[in-house]
Amino acid sequence: MKNPIATQTFQSKKEKDLLKHMISTSLSYKIWVAFLVCVILFGIYAYYRQLRYGLIVTAMRDYTSWGIYISNFVFYVAISLVGSLFSCILKLNNNKWADPLARISEIIAVAAIACATVIIIVDMGRPERLVYVFKYLRIQSPIIWDVIIINTYLSISLLLLYVSLLPDIALCRDRLTDIPNWKKRMYRFWAINWVNNPKQFSMLKKASRILALLVLPIAFAIHTITSWLFATTWRPGWDSTNLGPYFVSGAFMAGAGVIIVAMYIIRKQLKLHDYITISHFDNMGKLLVLLSLVYLYFNINEYLGPSFKMVGVEGEHINELFIGKYAPMYWFVQLGGLVIPILLLFFKMFRKPLPIFIISLFVVLGAWLKRYLIVIPSLQHPYLPIQDVDESYLHYVPTWEEWAITCASFASMLFIITILIKLFPVIPVNDEDTEAAPGS
Repeated sequence: MKNPIATQTFQSKKEKDLLKHMISTSLSYKIWVAFLVCVILFGIYAYYRQLRYGLIVTAMRDYTSWGIYISNFVFYVAISLVGSLFSCILKLNNNKWADPLARISEIIAVAAIACATVIIIVDMGRPERLVYVFKYLRIQSPIIWDVIIINTYLSISLLLLYVSLLPDIALCRDRLTDIPNWKKRMYRFWAINWVNNPKQFSMLKKASRILALLVLPIAFAIHTITSWLFATTWRPGWDSTNLGPYFVSGAFMAGAGVIIVAMYIIRKQLKLHDYITISHFDNMGKLLVLLSLVYLYFNINEYLGPSFKMVGVEGEHINELFIGKYAPMYWFVQLGGLVIPILLLFFKMFRKPLPIFIISLFVVLGAWLKRYLIVIPSLQHPYLPIQDVDESYLHYVPTWEEWAITCASFASMLFIITILIKLFPVIPVNDEDTEAAPGS
């Protein structure tokens, strides 16, 4: 059988290393994609049931009107901030070590914000209600601000990813000859006559810098506005001016954890040890410690005031988190997802690829559980409770339909990331700063 990699005309080892996964498809890749598709199809079936029978198939009631769907939405918005962290903050500060990770972060950002958009439509119950949002636009509402800023962030994130990909799309057009015709046509179309001349590169750098400067305030705004949706709703735990920076700092920490997990898997599966090196994991570990310490500070701010006063419903809410039914989850988030990772990552031995990968898994899990704790317990303690309600109003345990749709949304994000990595180089090929580092 003809080897498709051997028939290509690569001009350097770097081109071969970074493009070879786009040519041949392994059995494990096919199994992974098939698994994701099955999870998505099962979620679609659950969503069909929700459309047919209404939101009654969920555990959401008048008390807990925002359930696991909104937890997922806040989590997706959080990890989408990783794109601005790498593509803007680190790049604008000339942190060259982060350049090989910029495209990974941009791909994750696009996938996450796309899934955030979809999950909020799922939460509406009837998808046609999205039309009413635009038809009866009320700019006074923070919900409208959120809709506008999410669509803006998605558009700029897509542009940022495309602009960074453009030289490599042209490279794929010129180098990958033994590929299906639909791929050849796709690369020709998206390359838009790119020919690698200095004028094009100059224009590309200007466009990239403008987009990087634009996406930064929008990235901060998207999570700040999301926090306002909570802060302007009268519930214990939400009535705080701390929520804006609290959400932003938590988003950066969660995004850093996700990028470390992605780095490890991509490095291992695509055999990119020369391009995603041990020093990258070490630097990411230091960055994660810094971001976690900032988030820990806002965590202390978030709970210190209410726990010191312990007044009324706020006191009930704190009690339920500290020593009540949500205590195991709360303390796992604080200790397993925040304090212990900080302590471990102070030591260099835990900033090696495998240890930091495992630590980051706990950070990401803690980040998702934290969003669950932000949403659910607060809603179960309204300041003005309804009298003589059904018992189901007082508790919230997601139904299988909610879990199926949640898993499908995560599978969709992973599916988007998987397909983009398969179609395009995951590390810039034309970037001189990503040359291999032998022995790393």
